[in-house]
Amino acid sequence: MTRQLITSALPYINGIKHLGNMVGSMLPADVYSRYLRQRGHEVLYICATDEHGTPAELAAQEAGLPVAEFCARAHDQQKAIYDGFQLSFDYFGRSSSPQNREITQEIARELHANGFIEERAIRQVYSIADGRFLPDRYIVGTCPHCGYDKARGDQCENCTRVLDPTDLVEPRSAISGSSELEVRETKHLFLLQSKLTDEVEAWIAEHGDDWPVLASSIARKWLTEGLQDRAITRDLEWGVPVPADVWPELAAEGKVFYVWFDAPIEYIGATKEWADATGGDWRSWWYEADDTVRYTEFMAKDNVPFHTVMFPATILGSRQPWKKVDYVKAFNWLTYYGGKFSTSQKLGIFTDVALELLPADYWRYFLMAHAPESDDSSFTWDLFAATVNKDLADTLGNFVNRVLSFSRKRFGDEVPAGAEAGEAELALGGQIAELLAEYEAQLDALNFRKAAQALRALWSAGNAYLDVTAPWTQIKTDPEAAARTLRTAINLIHLYSVVSEPFIPTAARTVRASFALDGDTRTWVSADEARALSLVPAGTAFTVPPVLFAKITDEDLATWTERFGGGAA
Repeated sequence: MTRQLITSALPYINGIKHLGNMVGSMLPADVYSRYLRQRGHEVLYICATDEHGTPAELAAQEAGLPVAEFCARAHDQQKAIYDGFQLSFDYFGRSSSPQNREITQEIARELHANGFIEERAIRQVYSIADGRFLPDRYIVGTCPHCGYDKARGDQCENCTRVLDPTDLVEPRSAISGSSELEVRETKHLFLLQSKLTDEVEAWIAEHGDDWPVLASSIARKWLTEGLQDRAITRDLEWGVPVPADVWPELAAEGKVFYVWFDAPIEYIGATKEWADATGGDWRSWWYEADDTVRYTEFMAKDNVPFHTVMFPATILGSRQPWKKVDYVKAFNWLTYYGGKFSTSQKLGIFTDVALELLPADYWRYFLMAHAPESDDSSFTWDLFAATVNKDLADTLGNFVNRVLSFSRKRFGDEVPAGAEAGEAELALGGQIAELLAEYEAQLDALNFRKAAQALRALWSAGNAYLDVTAPWTQIKTDPEAAARTLRTAINLIHLYSVVSEPFIPTAARTVRASFALDGDTRTWVSADEARALSLVPAGTAFTVPPVLFAKITDEDLATWTERFGGGAA
C-alpha cells in the first residue's frame, strides 16, 4: 500500500492563528490523515511554524524580545493550541531548525551548480530613518491593483497579487513608519525561474488536471503571466544564512534566504527533525519516492502560487530526485460576516479564544461542514449555533443519550438481546452501508463539505430508524422487539464512534469508551459489518456517557456577538 505523506501550509510565527487559517490547511489535513490511518495506510503528517522573514522580526520587535526567543515561545504557544484542536501531527517542527538550514543550503548549492542561481546587483529601497535596506515585507503602502492601503511589498493580502516594493503607492517603512525612502544598489541572489518555465509547465500539465480547479487555475495563471527570475535573499538578521563557501561576500553582508525559499523546504526539514527525534527514515519519504509515496498538500489559495510554481521550480532546478507534490488541496477563504479574518488586524475568531469558548469538536465539525472549498464561506454566530445545535446536539448527541439511557432504564447496563433482525433492521443495514460508502468516497476525494453531509446523513439514519420502530412504544407490547431495536441502535452508536473520529475525535473516543468491548482495536467498519450491525453483541456492558454536545443558547449568542461583533469592522 502506497505511503501517504501529508503536509499543511506552515503557520506564521507572528501570533495566534484565526479560524480561517485552521480551516484552510491544518484541520482538513488532520481529518484526512486520521481517515487514512483508520483505513490502514501508513501516514506521515508533517507541519511546522514558519519562523523566518519580516513577520517574525516585526512581531519580536513589538514584543520586546530577541527574535530567537520570541519564535521559541510562539512555537510552543501555537503547538499547545493545535494540541487542543486535536491535530494529529506526526511532527510539528520549526523552520529555524538546524535541519532546515542544512537542507536549504544544500538545495541552494545544487541550484547554483546547475546554473539556476545568479548574483545580481539591484536597486533596493533603503530607509534613511532606519539606516538599513528594507526587505519587501518591511515596506507597506497602497496596492496599485486594488487600492488596499495596507499592502506589503511582496504581496497584497487583499487581492493576492504578487508585488515588488516599488509597485506600492505611498510606500513607508513598517519599522518606523517613515516615508523617507530612497533606492540604492545592493547585491542579491536570484532564482532563475525563467530558465525553468518549460519544466514547470510540463510538470503542471502532468499533474494539474487532477487538482481542484482552484489550485490548477492559480498555477496556470502564473505560468500564463510568465515566470520571472526572483530574488531569493533578503537583508534580515533572522533566517537561513547564505552559505559562505559559495557566496562569501553576501554571507559577510549577512544576507539570508527569502522566507518563501526556505519555508517550503521545511517540509523536508521537519521530516528530518522527526527522523532525528524518532529514528525514522526521512529520506525514504522525500528522496526517490515517486513510486512509493503519495504526497498531498493542504493550503489556502494565497499560498498556491508558491507551492505549485516557485517550490517546484526550486526542486526541479536542484536536479535531485526530491519528491514533488501529487495533489494540492486548495481552499478559498473563510470570512467573518463577509469580511476577511486577519491576523494583522485581529479581526475574527482566533483559535485560542475559540477553545476558551467551546471544546475543539464543536469547531472542527462546523469548520469542515462549511469548508470554503468551491467558494468563500462566511462565519456567523447564528450559522455556527444552528449547525452545532442541529447536527451535533440534536442529531448525534441526543441519539446517543436517549438510546443508551432508555436501554439502561429498561434492560440494565448490558446490551439487550431481543428478537432477530427484522425487515426494518435489514433495510437500515443496507442504508448504513450505502451511506458509509458515500462518506468514504467523499473523504477519498478530499471533498470535506460533502463528507460532512454524508456523516450527518449517517447520524440522521439512526434517528429515522428510531422514529419508525419507536422502542418506547414497543416496550409496552413487545419487549423483545424493543430490545432488538435498542440493540441495533446501540450498534449504530458504536459505528458512529468509529467513523466519526476524523471529524470529532474527542466525542468519538468518549462514546467508544462507554462500551466494555475487550480487544476493540478496529479502526474502521466494513460494508458487511455496517449491514450486519452486530459488532457490539448482546450482553456487552456499557455506560451512558456525559452529554456530548451542549446546545448554544440565545444568551450565548448575545454574549459572543457583543464581544466579537456581528460583522466585519
